[in-house]
Amino acid sequence: MKVKIRKGDTVEVISGRLEDKGKRGEVINVFLDDRRVVVTGVNIRTKHQKQVQTQAGRNMNPGRIQFEGPIDISNVMLVCPKCGKPTRVGVQRDTEGARRVCKNCEAAID
Repeated sequence: MKVKIRKGDTVEVISGRLEDKGKRGEVINVFLDDRRVVVTGVNIRTKHQKQVQTQAGRNMNPGRIQFEGPIDISNVMLVCPKCGKPTRVGVQRDTEGARRVCKNCEAAID
């Protein structure tokens, strides 16, 4: 199934954990098979890293590493670059091809 959110889009979290709800960020990665997206500053996870030796003979430092985890694509909404509001996305087709359109102000997103 085709998704209407792409890498580099600005999105707003509309549901999920209370500390993430309402946050805006840029999409870093889109996982099409799982229908999940990774957004900057949202769904921060902590991983405890052991000290490991790499092949080059250097040591990777131990500690806690924070990273963004993926969230479901249905929990985010695309922010229109023109009106600045979270909006649903429509598709308009013409002779040049298909383009994404804001449902509120009908401005082209691409």
